[in-house]
Amino acid sequence: MADPQPLILVDGSSYLYRAFHALPPLTNSRGEPTGAVYGVANMLRKLLADYRPQHIAVVFDAKGRTFRDDLYEQYKANRPPMPEELQAQIEPLHELVEAMGLPLLSVPG
Repeated sequence: MADPQPLILVDGSSYLYRAFHALPPLTNSRGEPTGAVYGVANMLRKLLADYRPQHIAVVFDAKGRTFRDDLYEQYKANRPPMPEELQAQIEPLHELVEAMGLPLLSVPG
C-alpha cells in the first residue's frame, strides 16, 4: 500500500510567533523586518518536502474579538501588545503564503 498523502492545516500564527522569537532580527535592504517571514518560509518548505501533503492550508488568527473574548472577558487581557517588528511581517507573510500557492485562511470570530 502506498504512503497516504496527508491533509495538513498549518497554524500560521503559531509559526509566525515561533520564527519571530527563534531567529535573530533580520531586515531587508529597506530596513524592514523579515526574520519571521524567512523562518516561516523555511518551516513551510520543510513541511512540504517531508510530508508531501495532498491538501494543505495555512490558517491565521483574524483581527478583532473572538468568541473566546465573549466567553471570558479577561481572555488574553494581560498579554502585551504585538511588537511592531512582528506586526510589520504579517502582510508580507500572507503574500508569501499565497505566492507559494498555498491556501490562506483567516476567519473573524
